[in-house]
Amino acid sequence: MQDIPFTFFIAFGFVWVIMGIVAVVAVLKADGQEIHFGKQGLLVAIPILIPIILTLLYQVFRSLSLGHHA
Repeated sequence: MQDIPFTFFIAFGFVWVIMGIVAVVAVLKADGQEIHFGKQGLLVAIPILIPIILTLLYQVFRSLSLGHHA
């Protein structure tokens, strides 16, 4: 029962990330631009995604190492 707020938090975060991706695609498609990622896109995306992924992995490993009651 203690994991339910964390589960809602993660699910809510994923919903917002998906909404953001859909919004960017919609804006690019509305202008008639092609959707492609080059070196500049990776230069922006990688520093954003790495901390998010590391934080989620840390929480997963922390909860696994401490048992069910983290």
